[in-house]
Amino acid sequence: MLRLGIPVIGVTDLPRAVTFWTEALDLVAAEEWRSETWRTLHHADGSGRALALMLSDSPPEPRPRLHLDLFTDSAEEQRAEVDRLTALGARPVDWQLYPPRPDFVVLSDPDGNLFCVVDLSNAPSGGGPVP
Repeated sequence: MLRLGIPVIGVTDLPRAVTFWTEALDLVAAEEWRSETWRTLHHADGSGRALALMLSDSPPEPRPRLHLDLFTDSAEEQRAEVDRLTALGARPVDWQLYPPRPDFVVLSDPDGNLFCVVDLSNAPSGGGPVP
């Protein structure tokens, strides 16, 4: 039976990416499948795989069709997380495609891969936090 595995992010500096993403998402670098070109990151609570990092020569896409959304439950939490991620090495992106009242902030990781920090309390669905 086919099942979804884990998202994989292409990076140019594997140790730097491991440091950023483990600190950003409270993950731990696992020995599973470890090589000079691959690291699997697990949830710190031991619940399994969360993300993989793969050495890549290709540049990040300026408007990727697939990206990570990181969720927060309020505007205050979103601001705090954007500040924390920026302190870890993320960079704000001058995103020309924001809607009039965006519920997300676009950042790039230290390798230039884009991701969003989404305030679920302001999400278009209006449904608030996802359980």
